[in-house]
Amino acid sequence: MAETHPITVLCMASYFKGSEFMQECKRQGSRVILLTKEKLLDANWPRDAIDEIHAMPDLYNHEHVINGVSFLARTHIFDIIVALDDFDVETAAKLREHLRIPGMGDTTARYFRDKLAMRARAKDRGIRVPEFIQVLNHDNLKKFMKRIPAPWVLKPRSQASAIGIKKIETAEQLWQAIETLGDQQSFNLLEQFVPGDIYHVDSIVYERKVLFADVHKYTDPPMSVVHEGGIFASCSLERGSPEEPVLRSLNKQVITEFGLAQGISHTEFIQGRDDGEFYFLETAARVGGAHIAELVEASAGINLWAEWAKLELAGKVKPYRLPELRQDYAGIVITLARQESPDTTAYDDPEIVWRLNKRHHAGLIVGSDSWQRVNSLIGSYTERFRKDFHASMPVPDRPSD
Repeated sequence: MAETHPITVLCMASYFKGSEFMQECKRQGSRVILLTKEKLLDANWPRDAIDEIHAMPDLYNHEHVINGVSFLARTHIFDIIVALDDFDVETAAKLREHLRIPGMGDTTARYFRDKLAMRARAKDRGIRVPEFIQVLNHDNLKKFMKRIPAPWVLKPRSQASAIGIKKIETAEQLWQAIETLGDQQSFNLLEQFVPGDIYHVDSIVYERKVLFADVHKYTDPPMSVVHEGGIFASCSLERGSPEEPVLRSLNKQVITEFGLAQGISHTEFIQGRDDGEFYFLETAARVGGAHIAELVEASAGINLWAEWAKLELAGKVKPYRLPELRQDYAGIVITLARQESPDTTAYDDPEIVWRLNKRHHAGLIVGSDSWQRVNSLIGSYTERFRKDFHASMPVPDRPSD
């Protein structure tokens, strides 16, 4: 009789996140091994759910990570490799390819990480995207600038959130920015700036089918929040609204055409202010940042981190089944705070279901069966946060440690 071993999950995390994922893996009877950065060794990881923690100076050097994990593989049998943060998606894909472990490989990972690959794939498959071009051939860039008037957006291909993104108003400003990039020019793209409202669709995908999708709308575009010192807020989209079926259909098309077989996705679209059309912006094969998981839990009653763990183990432990869902609405508001420990006790509405506990940040999530009530509260809280807590700082050009 063949010897069996517990399913071993290697979790990679360049940032502190994914505790619920690891806890659910442990509840399912798996061994959990965490690979993180040395600076995060003392973070509040769920140590009762983790069998071993290993650390490296960073997880960005693919060769070093492959060598390190291959060394661990001399005494461990890894069944599943999971990137808990967006910055680890490509490294995890290379590890799976190198160790021949099932899961998303290099090619598919690029569609969920490389903004240029995303746009090229979407355009090729008939999904509307803002006009774009790789920062590569300067003559082609001049033709693009002549065809597509300013403003433009200069974006790193493989960053997350709004890190490194610059809004460009003139040709002179663009050439100065390109010159500054030096040898990194080709790792960027130039894109038409499309003003409008931005939506995010957070999904559960199993056996290439979208089993669940929750649709929310940002109060302000994340790029303007980061670059103009705004306040981050997002609310559930009203069910039955004209935008809802369009966004669900586009989200399903993106998931299908990009080849996500199983997992969680966070996908963003913009509705152009001038033409009313929906444009695909970007997608990620992971749980959305900025506490999107808690937002979805407040509206639908399920934790995306825990469901992701069940999806990864599906087939190895037991088939995945979508739990019973709630049909509520939810909204979130978060700001950088002037105070080290901002006091939100004056916000005492019964709809508050979650409070952010993080130095120099204030944040709340509200939940209700009333869409109007959620939007009213988030609108009110956004203005109150501005007076009570709000602070801002320049966005970094690269991820911080």
